[in-house]
Amino acid sequence: MRIRVINPNTTASMTTLIEASARAVAGPGVVVEAVTPAMGPASIESHYDEALAVPGLLAEIAAGERSGCDGYVIACFGDPGLDAAREIAAGPVVGIAEAAMHAALLVGRGFSVVTSLSRTGGRARDLATRYAPAGACRGVHACDIPVLELEHDPTVLPRVVRLARHALERDGSDVIVLGCAGMADLCHQISAEVGVPVIDGVSAATVLVQSLVTLGLYTSRHDEYASPPVKGYTGLLTDFARLP
Repeated sequence: MRIRVINPNTTASMTTLIEASARAVAGPGVVVEAVTPAMGPASIESHYDEALAVPGLLAEIAAGERSGCDGYVIACFGDPGLDAAREIAAGPVVGIAEAAMHAALLVGRGFSVVTSLSRTGGRARDLATRYAPAGACRGVHACDIPVLELEHDPTVLPRVVRLARHALERDGSDVIVLGCAGMADLCHQISAEVGVPVIDGVSAATVLVQSLVTLGLYTSRHDEYASPPVKGYTGLLTDFARLP
């Protein structure tokens, strides 16, 4: 089984971190292939960034289809391009926010999201209304550390731990969901400090894709997720008329 894990930003060091998290939970015989798009933003911290990350992401999905990948993980907590990716991938495609929020509700009644920048909190809340029952997401809290600094700032772990404790006390939640793929390597340390399950969406999505492929399940082609209609694209998008 081959699972392609796509970091929708173009920072290779973050792809390396994401790959390590995915490989740590991959089962026997599962090959994890982490990739960085050839085009897109260095990090995704705004709606603008997210929109411009999607073409590069879809190109990586298409490349995976040509090389025979069995399933895909979109490793950004905004789940950019998820619906579009499902239209062109034969196998299952799972976003890390989607996987993390679903997993949280299997081990607790309510969860809090701890994310990077406060400006991304609205997107996390929007996704929670799609993925979780009303009231299940008890709060979204930001440590206000830019995504590209998560890897190098020595204060990240203690700041996120303090924020997680605050979230648990304030929100009355049972589980912490990490709201950025750049926090994936902190998951077990934070859980040990705060004493509740802490969920990294990269790991959760990798295991979920692996399970769906094992079950022989794929995205339904009925109606909304059918292959997109063939049509011309112009300018910089000319090549996208031929995806995948």
